Parts: sequence; structure tokens; C-alpha cells
Amino acid sequence: MTLIRRLYSSFRLYFSERYPRLYALCDKYKTIIKFAVAGCFAGGANLIFLFLFHGLFHWWLLVSTSLSFILSFAVSFTMQKFWAFRNPGHGEVARQLTVYFLNAFLGLIINGYLMHLLTNQLGVWYLLSQIIVGLSLGVWNFCIYRFVVFKDKKDENNCQEETIGGSAGDLAS
Repeated sequence: MTLIRRLYSSFRLYFSERYPRLYALCDKYKTIIKFAVAGCFAGGANLIFLFLFHGLFHWWLLVSTSLSFILSFAVSFTMQKFWAFRNPGHGEVARQLTVYFLNAFLGLIINGYLMHLLTNQLGVWYLLSQIIVGLSLGVWNFCIYRFVVFKDKKDENNCQEETIGGSAGDLAS
């Protein structure tokens, strides 16, 4: 067993024994929690790359912003695919990356529209508007990633098997 797995197992055991209710809650919602953590890492990576390129290397802001966005997009996709949604297969990466990118582009358009609507039309403070829009897009992104981009083929197959070959006794288990 690798060192990281042993540390992870020790942490889980300690956490489950010390805080059983909190552990059960975290375990129940672990995909959502991991989605949020991965998003925070990607956002942090964006800021770090922007600081490196523009702040330290003194590259043009547009180039720095674009490159940091691309790199943080790669961090986000990788963490969401392999860690948050546990989708290790490589066979559908091109499709997943395309849908992920199109969703990000759509999110950019929706973000701009909703910011304009809330701030300019309804008079909501711009930072509060961005929090509302960001949380709304976060829920949207989670659903798109979970049910479209990284959908689990096993869930699809299990659902079909239960529908086709299930019996009333299967509902109890």
C-alpha cells in the first residue's frame, strides 16, 4: 500500500471514529464536496498562473489571462474527471472535453447575461450578483458534469437492468 493510501486510510478511520455523524454526512455528499474542492483548486490555479505570468514574468495581461485560463481549465477538467466524479476511462476523453468546453463557454455567456440582468436591470450590487450567478452556475455545472459529461455507464446499465428484470422484491434491498 502506498504512503498516500495509508495516510488516507488512517485519516478516514480517525475521522469516522472521532466525528461519526460528520463523517457520515461527508461520505453521503462526497461527490458534491469533491466537486467544490476541485473547483476551488482550479480557481486557485488560475490566480497562481496569472500572478506568475503577469506579476512575475511581466507578460502582457491578455496573454497571461488567456494562458492561465487554459491551464486552470486543464486542472479543472482533470480533477473533475478523475477525482470528483471517478471517471478513469480514457475512451471518451475527446467527447468529454468537448462537452466540458462547450459547457464552460455557455456558462460564460450565461454569466454575462445574468450579471447584466441582476446588476443593471434589477439593481443588485455587482458582487452579490456574481455570488448568486456563481452559485447558480455551480449547481448547473455539477448537474451537467454528473449526468452528461462524466455520466457513469454502470448507473445507466443498472437502471436498465432493474427496469427490465426487476421484481417487487428488488425494491426492498
